[in-house]
Amino acid sequence: MILIKLAYKSLLNRRGSAFLTLFTIAISVMLLLSIERVRVDAKSSFSNTISGTDLIVGARTGDIQLLLSSVFRIGHANNGVSWQSYQYIKQQRGVAWTIPLSLGDSHKGQAVLGTTLDYFTHYKYGKKQPLNFSQGAAFSHLNEVVIGSEIANKLNYQLGDKVVISHGMGNTSFHHHDDNPFTVVGILKATGTPVDKTLHIPLAAIELIHGGGHSAESEHDHDHDHDHDHDHDHDHDHDQHEDLTGEPKQITAFLMGFDSPLYTLQVRRNINQYKPEALLAIMPGVTLRELWEMLSIVEKILLLFSSIVVLVSLLGMLTTLLASLNQRRRELAILRSVGARPWHLFSLISIESLLITLLGCLLGCGLFYTLMSVTAGLLQSHGGISVTINMLSHYELMLIGAIMAAGFIVGLIPATRAYFYSLADGMSIKI
Repeated sequence: MILIKLAYKSLLNRRGSAFLTLFTIAISVMLLLSIERVRVDAKSSFSNTISGTDLIVGARTGDIQLLLSSVFRIGHANNGVSWQSYQYIKQQRGVAWTIPLSLGDSHKGQAVLGTTLDYFTHYKYGKKQPLNFSQGAAFSHLNEVVIGSEIANKLNYQLGDKVVISHGMGNTSFHHHDDNPFTVVGILKATGTPVDKTLHIPLAAIELIHGGGHSAESEHDHDHDHDHDHDHDHDHDHDQHEDLTGEPKQITAFLMGFDSPLYTLQVRRNINQYKPEALLAIMPGVTLRELWEMLSIVEKILLLFSSIVVLVSLLGMLTTLLASLNQRRRELAILRSVGARPWHLFSLISIESLLITLLGCLLGCGLFYTLMSVTAGLLQSHGGISVTINMLSHYELMLIGAIMAAGFIVGLIPATRAYFYSLADGMSIKI
C-alpha cells in the first residue's frame, strides 16, 4: 500500500511526462476499442439487414453482386428478370411468398424501390422482425410512396408531401419524372438497414412512369371519379386493388420464402438451371458469410494497425521511464538510505508503469464511449452501421487485459535497471 502511494506521488511529481504517456496509451486504447466495436457492429448490421428470406433471385451475375445490389442498394444489376419467368417461378410447389423488386430510380441520391404490398407483409430484418409504420400506412394507389425513417428525418418529409422520382441511381439522375409526383402516405419505423434510406412505390408505377401514357396522378383522379360515381365502398376497395396491379416487362430481382426449408435447395437448383433465361438464386445467409470471409483480410489489417498503435504507445512509456531513470538515481539512493531494499525499488517502478497503463486504459475507455456517442449518427446515416453503445464485451475486456499485461511487462525493463542501479550505487552516485 505504501509503495502504491509512493508511486502515485512520484507520478504527480513528474505529471507532465506522465500525462503525455498516459494520453498516448488512452488514444491507442480508444482506437483499438473503436475499430473492434465498429467491426462487430458492421458485421451485425449487415447480417441483420435481411432475415426470414430463403432465396434471392436475379439475373446471373456473382452471388455477392446480386446480394449487394438487391438488398444493400450497392452497385447496379446489369440485367433483370422477365415478368414471365417471375410468374412461372412463384407458382412452383412449396413457394409461400415472393416479393418482386424493381430498382434503377432515385430521389435526391436515395434509392427508389418498386414493389408490391407483399413487401410490407413478408420482408423481415434483424431476428425476423417485421416492418412497422411510425406514421401512415402502405400505399394503395399508383401515385403514393412509403419512405424510410432516415429519409423522413434527413429531408424533413411529412405525410402528404409531394416527391418527384428521377431516373438513375445515386446522385446521377438522367431524367426527372416531374409529370408523375408521388404523395407520401407512410413513414416506416427505423430498422438500421437500407430500408431506412429507401423510397417504396408500387411496382406498377415503375412501368407507368417509364412507359409513358397517363400519369399516376391522373390514374388516381380517374379512379377517384370512378369511385365517386359508384359511391360503393366495395367498388372503391376493388378499384384500389386494381390500381396497384400491373405487369412490368421485367424486374431487378425478387425474394422468396418457402413453406419448408426442404424446398429451398431443390428450387434453387431448378432456378440456376432455368432454360428460358440465365438466372441466379442465392441463399442470403450463405452469401453474407462469403462476403465476410472476403473482408476478413480488412479486419485483420485494421486490428494489426490498432495493435501497432498500442505497441508504439507502450514503447513510448518505456522510453519515458528509461529516460527519467538516470535522473532518479539520487532519489533511488535516498530511498535505499531510509531502508528500502532493491526489490522495493523494483516494485515501485513496476507499479508506476502499471498505474500509467491502468489510467491510460480508463481514459481510453472514456474517450471510446465519447467517440461512439458522437459518431453513432454518422455511422448510421453514411455507413448503415448501427453502433451499440453498451458495456464492454468479453473480448473487449480481454483486449484491455492484454494491454495491461503488456504495460506491466514493458515496465519490468526499467524496474530491473532500477534494481541493479540500487545495488551498484549504494550511497554514492556516479556522475
